[in-house]
Amino acid sequence: MNKILLTMALAAVASGTFAQGRPDSAGTARRTALPGGFTGVAATQRAQPKPYKSVITDKAVSRKGLFKTHKVDDKYYFEIGDSVLNRDILVVSRISRAGAEVRAADGYAGDQIGNTVIRFEKGPNNRIFMRKVSYRVYSPDSTKSMYQSVQRSNIQAIAAAFNIAAFSPDSKGSVIDMTDYINGDNEIFFFSSPQGKQRIRLGNLVPDRSYIENVRSFSNNVEISTVKTYGLLAAASPFGRGGAPAPALGGGAPNGSVTVELNTSLVILPKVPMKGRYFDPRVGYFTSNYTDFDLNPQGVKDVQLIARWRLEPKAADMARYKRGELVEPKKQIVYYIDPTTPKKWVPYLIAGVNDWQKAFEKAGFKNAIVAKMAPTAKQDSTWSLEDASHSVIVYKPSETENASGPHVSDPRSGEILETHINWYHNVMKLVHDWYFIQTAAVDARARKMTFDDKLMGDLIRFVSSHEVGHTLGLRHNYGSSSSVPVEKLRDKAFVEANGHTPSIMDYARFNYVAQPEDNITSKGLYPRIGDYDKWAIEWGYRYLGDKGADAEKEQLNKMTIESAKNRRLWFGTETNPDDPHSQNEDLSDNAMVASTYGIKNLQRIVVKLPEWTKEQGEGYDDLDNMYGQLTTQFGRYMGHVAKNIGGIYENPKTTEQAGAVYEYTPAATQREAMTFLDKQLFTTPTWLLNQQILSDIGTNPLQVIYTRQDAVLNRLVTPRVFNKLIAFEAAEGSKAYKVTDFMGDMQNIIFREIKNNQAIDVYRRNLQKLYVDKLIEMVKPQAPNAAAQLVVFAGRGGAVQRELEQTDAISVAKAQLRAINSMIKSANISDSMSTYHLLDLSDRITEALNPKS
Repeated sequence: MNKILLTMALAAVASGTFAQGRPDSAGTARRTALPGGFTGVAATQRAQPKPYKSVITDKAVSRKGLFKTHKVDDKYYFEIGDSVLNRDILVVSRISRAGAEVRAADGYAGDQIGNTVIRFEKGPNNRIFMRKVSYRVYSPDSTKSMYQSVQRSNIQAIAAAFNIAAFSPDSKGSVIDMTDYINGDNEIFFFSSPQGKQRIRLGNLVPDRSYIENVRSFSNNVEISTVKTYGLLAAASPFGRGGAPAPALGGGAPNGSVTVELNTSLVILPKVPMKGRYFDPRVGYFTSNYTDFDLNPQGVKDVQLIARWRLEPKAADMARYKRGELVEPKKQIVYYIDPTTPKKWVPYLIAGVNDWQKAFEKAGFKNAIVAKMAPTAKQDSTWSLEDASHSVIVYKPSETENASGPHVSDPRSGEILETHINWYHNVMKLVHDWYFIQTAAVDARARKMTFDDKLMGDLIRFVSSHEVGHTLGLRHNYGSSSSVPVEKLRDKAFVEANGHTPSIMDYARFNYVAQPEDNITSKGLYPRIGDYDKWAIEWGYRYLGDKGADAEKEQLNKMTIESAKNRRLWFGTETNPDDPHSQNEDLSDNAMVASTYGIKNLQRIVVKLPEWTKEQGEGYDDLDNMYGQLTTQFGRYMGHVAKNIGGIYENPKTTEQAGAVYEYTPAATQREAMTFLDKQLFTTPTWLLNQQILSDIGTNPLQVIYTRQDAVLNRLVTPRVFNKLIAFEAAEGSKAYKVTDFMGDMQNIIFREIKNNQAIDVYRRNLQKLYVDKLIEMVKPQAPNAAAQLVVFAGRGGAVQRELEQTDAISVAKAQLRAINSMIKSANISDSMSTYHLLDLSDRITEALNPKS
């Protein structure tokens, strides 16, 4: 997230601590901070600390911890020990409570609004500076000369300065007044960016309706609770005056006010960072990144360290661990369940966490991860949902159909310190609709609008496990399901034993390939923690000693090369737009066959939708929703297939491994994809057009078909696809599926009626117009002042860019338009609507190729 650094002057103005002074001889006003207070600019006079007892009086309510905190009347003081100065402190800010008027996808209890690292240090003139620390440029080894050079060359910004109000009685600490800083609005303790505030419609702080609720200190953290009132910004409408786009949210005047409760956690980072582990693109982990000046003696190296929890054997168990015995870690990974969570779902959320124990056993640890209920106020009055010293699955009574698994990590090492998993209440609708549409053909439990608690609980468990995986450092593995042969998904014994994908981190959802006659039970329909997940946890968490990333790199590389022998352990990134193996929502090694099975099940479901969505005394909203879900699922199948055309497989490798990193999708596979699209999409899928459903929900059948065909043509008829096909021909010659082959197939499929002198029905007329318009868009001249359209062909060596006019793509598009126009002019179709349509197409093509202007 981008952060705008506070200048000291702006911070001071926001806090309202300046007294107006007279201009000095240079015409600049002198500003003097209140004694012991927060200063936003360099003080003109040396601060004069007072005797400790005159500041921290007998009225003080004090708490020991990371800092001693004191409340004296309405003032809040930090007593910062010298031992804490210059230590890295992670600041995590969250919303505790907010009103419904600001909540959308954000604005719920536990939502993170800030994350940064600070240091307190002594400055001149009896002041304490708060620096905002960046680790973008870093030399981690303090024993090397480069460390000192980096330290000298990269000054960390001073975000705030505080006068020392008093020194500790033992002279080993400094007391600073934090009241104005905490009462103010700053990017360190609260919203880290203006955009974060604007997203939930918050404007400027209203100071007279804001206050500090509590400051609590613990051994490793300080928790600050505040109540803040902001101006409420009006929601932006889609259009401004005269149809122009409306200004960005936050640009308008306040529309009333809103009050939120915020929690700020200051957590001290380990004095000695955990030993990091280098990222490997063959295993999917989130990373912390920095530029290191030590690793490359003749340059610099961008370092990526994986995000992972610190998991180590106890010293007494080290020998047993090295012998291969399972041991408990020094410190468990513990997740607490939000006490407001509906009680009936708690066991399933807990199970979703504990399911990962078997994965950690592969890394040599037993009972490494556990979930438990959060303590009640009676059991522990200090426990707080927002406390950054523990991890929580937070229940959010939201209409948002989602869940998410963020984490907070040490930027120096990648060590995950805590997580607050977001479980939105309405994720239950999401999993209901997925399971209904993908499995109702084979699971009778899915054929209704309200699932039994046992079924919904199982689905919640799956969501819990997936999100926990993210908080363990794991990214999505979109390629995992591609390792399973499609017919194995119909093999009852195989799929019930192994699952339909080797990774719960895939977006594989449910087994839509299974057919009714396969008699597969829920064990073969649900996702589960699989072979890849266990391998990834072993790779990331197996303890290899404490010598650091360089020492273990070779061993991890050998492990990874060995794993490549088993395709079920393969990682396919979620960020590759070209690889048909790495797709979300798909299954198996063959999208064409898998999607054919999926369509058979949709055809079984669509005729039953009126019956399965019927509720006594209700209208047709559920039918409308589930029909929309069904057509969307059909669209997913089309997208899975379309990605094969112009596809490029990516298999990251080190130089010791045989084979290419990038390979073009075989021509036979691309032709198979074209045949599928002809049969299932471009030949009008009339089975989707159930007249009873369309009459009950008021949907235009033309729009249903048009939407699905438009989405696929938008993917296929593009400069990017054309240029990839041209590159395939350059690399493979006659073996390749060439762009001219693609254009010939498209013409034969979409204009079949002209070749056969047949009348063209309305669905096919729409398809032909769509196709021609996509081609016209490609050849349309660019405005003189418009940036040249670029085509990007991605590879490991970076992106190669060419202006569209300098490639063959536009030539091919023009040739296709000319061929279509010639075909139209020689057509012999007597149907009047077909004639009108073809004349219109001819006019459009002529105008595009010979614009009057």
